[in-house]
Amino acid sequence: MSTGSMPISGHPDLSEMRQRYAPSPRTSMVQLVSGLTMLAGLFVALAPWITGFSGVGTLAVNSLITGLAIALLALAFATAHDRTYGIAWTCPLLGVWAIVSVFVVSGSVLTLSSVLSLVIGGGVVVLTGLGAMAAMMFSPKAAETT
Repeated sequence: MSTGSMPISGHPDLSEMRQRYAPSPRTSMVQLVSGLTMLAGLFVALAPWITGFSGVGTLAVNSLITGLAIALLALAFATAHDRTYGIAWTCPLLGVWAIVSVFVVSGSVLTLSSVLSLVIGGGVVVLTGLGAMAAMMFSPKAAETT
């Protein structure tokens, strides 16, 4: 028996250990939350063109970037949840930013459509982000490891 340490990547049971200790992305709750987060992110990204405030350049670009970041995170949660669930806390923060940004970024050019769309879209992202965090914390695989 050698006293040198072997890297974990060379462990013969690595794939079995990953399956045992990683939360499963195949649960219906994770799929539902990921899908809703992606839809909410796409809504935030497209809100300037859907609700008609695309003329507010900085707010429209901010909304597009924030929404695409949310949608990409949701895609990562749906496809590689076992490797990305640790950053689920970023979704509620991005949702809060979507809500706050309408007041911070747009300056004095507030319209009812911009406020409502980003506050509602951001609120949905906060809720689905909290759901993604809960799905990770309460998944059967995560419960087995504690």
